[in-house]
Amino acid sequence: MPKILAIDYGSKRCGLAATDNSQIIASALTTVDTKEIFKFLTDYFLKNQVEAIVLGEPKRLDTSDTHNSQPVRDFRKRLEQKFPDKKIHMIDERFTSKMAFQTMIDGGLSKKQRRDKSLVDQISATIILQSFLAGR
Repeated sequence: MPKILAIDYGSKRCGLAATDNSQIIASALTTVDTKEIFKFLTDYFLKNQVEAIVLGEPKRLDTSDTHNSQPVRDFRKRLEQKFPDKKIHMIDERFTSKMAFQTMIDGGLSKKQRRDKSLVDQISATIILQSFLAGR
C-alpha cells in the first residue's frame, strides 16, 4: 500500500511526516528548507510510493485565516500542478505547534532541544498526519 505524506508548511522550512506502508503509523520524516521542498518531494516520490499529501491548514481560533493561510493555499496550487497524481487533503493545524512542544516536554527533551524549530515542525507534521489518519 502506498504511503501518505504530511507537510507542515512554513515560509522558511517545512516539517514532513509519512505513514508506514500500511498507513497506520505516522512518523516524523525530516525538515526541509521551503526553497528546496519541490526538489525534495520529487526525489522522495521517485523512491517511495505516495498516494496522497496531507497539508496543514492554518486557522485562528474563530476559523478565520492567519497570515500564513494564503501562502499555504498558493503552495497547494503548486503541489497540484507539479504532482497532479497526488490527492491533497487539508487538515486544520490549530494547536499543532503547541501540541508538538508539549510532546517534546513529555518526551523529556532538554530546553536546548526544544528550541530546535525544525524538530517542532517535524512533530507538528506528524500530529497533522496522525489527525488525518484518525479521522478517516
